[in-house]
Amino acid sequence: MIKVIEKLHHAEPGWQVQADVVVIGSGVAGLSAAINARKKNLSVLLLTKDLLSTGSTAWAQGGIAAALGPKDSPIQHLADTLEAGAGLCDQNAVKALVEEGPLAIKNLISLGTVFDLDSQGNVALTREGGHRQNRIAHAGGDATGAEISRALVSSVLADPMIQIFEHALVLDLLKDKNEQVCGVTLHVMGEGLIDGVGAALGRAVVIATGGLSAVFEQTTNPLVATGDGVALALRAGASVADLEFIQFHPTVLWVGEEARGSQPLISEAVRGEGAILLNEKLQPFMQNMHPMKDLAPRDVVAHAVVEEIRNSSSGYVWLDGRKLGEDIWRKRFPNILASCRKYSIDPMNDLIPVVPAAHYSMGGVQTDMSGKTRVPGLFVVGEAANTGVHGANRLASNSLLEGLVVANRLAEHLENLPKQQDPVAAKANGELISGELRRSINQITTTGAGAIRDEDGLKNTLKELELLVSEKTKEGSTQAWEATNLFTVSTFIASAALMRQESRGAHWRQDFPKKDDKNWQVRIKGEIEDGQIKLTTQTIAQ
Repeated sequence: MIKVIEKLHHAEPGWQVQADVVVIGSGVAGLSAAINARKKNLSVLLLTKDLLSTGSTAWAQGGIAAALGPKDSPIQHLADTLEAGAGLCDQNAVKALVEEGPLAIKNLISLGTVFDLDSQGNVALTREGGHRQNRIAHAGGDATGAEISRALVSSVLADPMIQIFEHALVLDLLKDKNEQVCGVTLHVMGEGLIDGVGAALGRAVVIATGGLSAVFEQTTNPLVATGDGVALALRAGASVADLEFIQFHPTVLWVGEEARGSQPLISEAVRGEGAILLNEKLQPFMQNMHPMKDLAPRDVVAHAVVEEIRNSSSGYVWLDGRKLGEDIWRKRFPNILASCRKYSIDPMNDLIPVVPAAHYSMGGVQTDMSGKTRVPGLFVVGEAANTGVHGANRLASNSLLEGLVVANRLAEHLENLPKQQDPVAAKANGELISGELRRSINQITTTGAGAIRDEDGLKNTLKELELLVSEKTKEGSTQAWEATNLFTVSTFIASAALMRQESRGAHWRQDFPKKDDKNWQVRIKGEIEDGQIKLTTQTIAQ
């Protein structure tokens, strides 16, 4: 078994700040958690790894799903979510999500979010893959995430009891003598009045750090999505689940064979407006793959795209949106139009080359629908969490909704927090993976634990990752801390993927191509025990 790192090496904290609640992350989940904590009259320290407005939320093009239409209902939203989740959703969690979703949208509007409206003045609704009703609310055409982020950031900036630290990378959690989480160590990266390693203390810590898709070579996420929150929680004794389920978005703009890092996303909403996928011979190929054709759930479309690419000489498939017309492209998808034109593609007249890329992690730190973990004082919200809502495959546009609903429920747990206690001294010696190995981790993970997997590839991934462990360093740096977090999540992803001997949702094993409900309709949990990965199975809550 691979030995994973249980504490990051860093200097002793040289400064200290304090509030009632420490929130890590500035996407929809983190901002909402901070706003809801303030409703309980709690002071907040908001820590963000980059700038306040550059979380993954701002990148969300498609929109946010909720049963708002006259022909829709939470029951229908629940059914579509369960189908997309391929038998691994926690039904009680999904029920809470869809029933509380409409109120979450109304709360966003009350905070100043401006959604696009239809001719009657109601929130305009469109459709994405896996949805049988129009229930996707959007803003600025394809700038929904940016608009939601703008409204939430404005609310946060207007509150003097929310103290913000940008360019802050959280290193490890701190605990008091009762094993209650009471803060974090962090490094503020060369910006502002406070610099270097310090401690942010609070009566509770909320992790809302987003995803881990930067572990792969190509992703739709910002490059800061290095799984920091998941690795942080694991080192503190939390459990994770479903990390083998990584959603690869099927339509990411192909910009060349050597492209690495963040790639331009072509939203599923483009297909919702009528665009279709074509193979190398310019033939539609989704009509025989699923009754919903080009609007099938993402895992179905991604797998079909991968198969077409494997059987072609081009390395991509085509997305044909020429019939959408100029009005839809300019008003509904202005940012996607600009992205395409940046690469000399005019989607009103040209076919768009697309490929899958890592997009979203269904797995994360195990929580309930209030963000509560098994570690006292630690809460996790958003993509870093695993509530059981998404199962094996997230239904399009449910992620922003989950962040809002869970952050709202989280506030109820924050009312009766214990008094602040001093942290006990942590281990003096930590370890790190060299930051120079980040590219190697990306390559190893993409090759063996990417969209298509098998036993040999996964075993080789773990073997190559194990070889990297021997190259440790004591030189603390942003690159080394991120590489160490990437190493941790990559190891858990590959281990869980090797254990699950079936294909289900976003997990696709060539050597076990069918879904196996008899043996694998279970959740794979993971934790760190004595420096080793420990995996177990858990029955799905029905």
